[in-house]
Amino acid sequence: MAHVVTAPCIGCKYTDCVVVCPMECFYGDEKQLYIDPDDCIDCGACAPECPVNAIYLDRDVPTRWAEYVQLNADRVKMLKPLPEAHITEKV
Repeated sequence: MAHVVTAPCIGCKYTDCVVVCPMECFYGDEKQLYIDPDDCIDCGACAPECPVNAIYLDRDVPTRWAEYVQLNADRVKMLKPLPEAHITEKV
C-alpha cells in the first residue's frame, strides 16, 4: 500500500507533507504533488501535515478521487527522471 495525493492538492503551494517523509517519495509538477507508490512505506507521516487534506492511504481514497491512485503512479514514472521534479524540501 501507499499514500496518494488527491485533488485538493491541485494548485496548492504548501509542502509541509514533503519535509516529514522519511523516504523522500514526493514528486511535483506545475499542477500538484504526487507520491511514488513504490517508495512509500506507509508511515503516514505526510497525511496529518497536509493543510488541504489531500493525502490518503490508497485503499481509503474517496470514491470521487479514485483515479488519483493510478494518476500518482503514472505521473511519478514521468517525473522521476527529472531531478527538479523530486521534491524533498519545503518551498
